[in-house]
Amino acid sequence: MKKYIEENKERFFDELFSLLRIPSVSAKAEHKADMYRCAERLACLLTEAGADEAAVYETDGHPVVFGQKTVSGADRTVLVYGHYDVQPPEPLEKWRTDPFEPVIGPDATGQDAIWGRGANDDKGQLFMHVKAFEFLIRSGRLKHNVKFLFEGEEEIGSPSLPAWIKAHKKLLAADICLVSDTTMISEKVPSINCGMRGLSYLEVKVTGPNKDLHSGHYGGAVANPIQVLCEMISSLIDADGRVTVPGFYDKVVELSRADRRLLAKAPFDIKEYKAFLDIDAVRGEKGYTTLERTGIRPCLDVCGIWGGYIGEGAKTVLPSEAHAKISMRLVPDQRSSEITKLFARYFKSLAPKCVKVEVKPCEGGDGFLIPISSSAYKAASKAIAEVYGIEPVPSRGGGSIAVLAEVQKILGIDPLLMGFGLERDTIHSPNESYLLKQFFGGMESIALFYKYW
Repeated sequence: MKKYIEENKERFFDELFSLLRIPSVSAKAEHKADMYRCAERLACLLTEAGADEAAVYETDGHPVVFGQKTVSGADRTVLVYGHYDVQPPEPLEKWRTDPFEPVIGPDATGQDAIWGRGANDDKGQLFMHVKAFEFLIRSGRLKHNVKFLFEGEEEIGSPSLPAWIKAHKKLLAADICLVSDTTMISEKVPSINCGMRGLSYLEVKVTGPNKDLHSGHYGGAVANPIQVLCEMISSLIDADGRVTVPGFYDKVVELSRADRRLLAKAPFDIKEYKAFLDIDAVRGEKGYTTLERTGIRPCLDVCGIWGGYIGEGAKTVLPSEAHAKISMRLVPDQRSSEITKLFARYFKSLAPKCVKVEVKPCEGGDGFLIPISSSAYKAASKAIAEVYGIEPVPSRGGGSIAVLAEVQKILGIDPLLMGFGLERDTIHSPNESYLLKQFFGGMESIALFYKYW
């Protein structure tokens, strides 16, 4: 595979860049046509790589791309999952380059990387699978049936995909779901995620008076929705960093000391962590390490808050409304739908009589765990060890790919998370990038997985 990459890397860049230039932002209605353009381009690339068929399918939302290759005599089928939608690029002024005009250039350490929105999450990572697949076909090494499922709604919680999977259950039948949409511990310490957290994401609205008021005429006499919202939010986390929503921890499984010791073997330098983020101290749930807080424990965060006047200069206004977006990352056994209901009930109970409160669920999904004793995990571990020269460490992902729990339930197969991103890639933020050595190392590792499984 290494030789094939070297001989074809310029073509690989051209093909990947044709995807990265398409602003497939699923969260914005103005990009609906771009979603179709990106899906159609992916279907074309699958066909060119050697798929027997590849097509764009309609859903209730953005389209999905399905392709497959049937190999004579194969007794195992791999379903490759990925997503072609990307996060909004804003704030644009923070980007050093045009987010949708990809370039190759050095990062702060001098290592070459692909720069642009989707370079890692997830166009760059799903593209590795297409090229590893192409190599296996052209070299006569493909021994498994392969199916591809690329969706356009992962960044908004995959609202349409579960129904589409149920309707096409037979078409998607497979033995494993192979995914590259996660990160490694570091470029020197490879890892394989054996679980991810779930998500409950909501928007809250606090309304006071029926219109914006003069803060001199009414200030001190009428409740300010922004101040009330801040007070309510501050009540959601206690002094020990625990979420105060009643019932929030009821189904959280406490890991044994032995399991926590196993997870603690993953290399982690707290000084490097703080330096990378330019912070002086970490903060979180009392009694747990930073890695445990982001892997095996649930949490609650305010992702956005707004209200009143925020333009240039002064406007002495007491606002009518205040808003916030709140996410709760959940661990396996917690159910997103249950936590959403518990939060809504509790948040409304915190409101004083002087305001009205609305809670609107936005997206969500359950977390999951996979066994590290499976033959697929062992094959992935062997493949990565061969490429990186060191056995990968099992880890827990702090993020969420909500639909994978649905894949597990509906299709009865486990996800295998062979992700090659790094924290330095700053996905979801300005200046997203993807190291070339991870991009190429991912292709090599994926090709070897098919050899060893």
